[in-house]
Amino acid sequence: MSLFTYIVPPEYDGEMLQTFLRRECGLSYRMLVKLKRVPGGMTLDGQPWRSIDRIRAGQTVELRMPEDAVRIEGEAMPLSVAYEDDYLLVVDKPPYLAVHPSAGKPEPTLANGVVAYFEQQGTPLSFRPINRLDRNTSGLLVAAKSPHVAFAMAQKPEKAYYAILLGALTGEGVIDQPIRVKEGSCITREVGEGGKDSLTRWQALATDGEITLARVVIETGRTHQIRVHMAWLGYPLAGDTMYGTDETVMPRHGLHCARTTFIHPITGDRVALKSPIPPDMRQVLETHGLWRDDWDILP
Repeated sequence: MSLFTYIVPPEYDGEMLQTFLRRECGLSYRMLVKLKRVPGGMTLDGQPWRSIDRIRAGQTVELRMPEDAVRIEGEAMPLSVAYEDDYLLVVDKPPYLAVHPSAGKPEPTLANGVVAYFEQQGTPLSFRPINRLDRNTSGLLVAAKSPHVAFAMAQKPEKAYYAILLGALTGEGVIDQPIRVKEGSCITREVGEGGKDSLTRWQALATDGEITLARVVIETGRTHQIRVHMAWLGYPLAGDTMYGTDETVMPRHGLHCARTTFIHPITGDRVALKSPIPPDMRQVLETHGLWRDDWDILP
């Protein structure tokens, strides 16, 4: 059973406990209901307390979360852990590894690997990703170790990507175009009216006239957002056969989540993590004479 401890700040003096838990601690309504059923689930200075009771500044609130229900089988695999504490796990996902199992595809996924990793530590937990990456996209992925932490991360991580694009792109810009599901497909997306608001910022870093290395930051998290927006701009990702035609520059689309930044939902600290460009993307850049050692220092 996970234990979370909070000190009531002055601004919540005289408020109801549930107000403090919902607004300050990021507790979901569903979890609040669950805790009411857990013996000792909510205590104030070590004593049982109702959610409607009033609290005072300086008091200690403790939450005892129920045991996690693991719904997927673990399968041991090498994991590159970029960050871990009692609340969060950040892994550096390799390309060609799906995040979640899907129908008709029996191969192990990152979800299976993370569950096995937790089991090896003696703490069986579910896999709760905060951000998602396509199967062929590599890089940093943040996962919460409890539903409370997942809900508390209302402010999603900021993510910056390296993208290898086809064509000679220069300068920088913003793509503010809605993305919708393409008619007749349940997977493919496209820019079009009626889609969800989507905003992508890009900056071209280097080009040889055939390909371009770009830094891309997304301010919304739509499915295939970078791939769709860059193809719409006229510079599809190298290796992306869904939104482009290339099968020669790379065997997978050239996209890597190289940086993630977030406010820790429990400590309030700012966490900034980086991941170096993977070998296959580096090889492409070297072949085209675009590699620089400082590409691995993404601002």
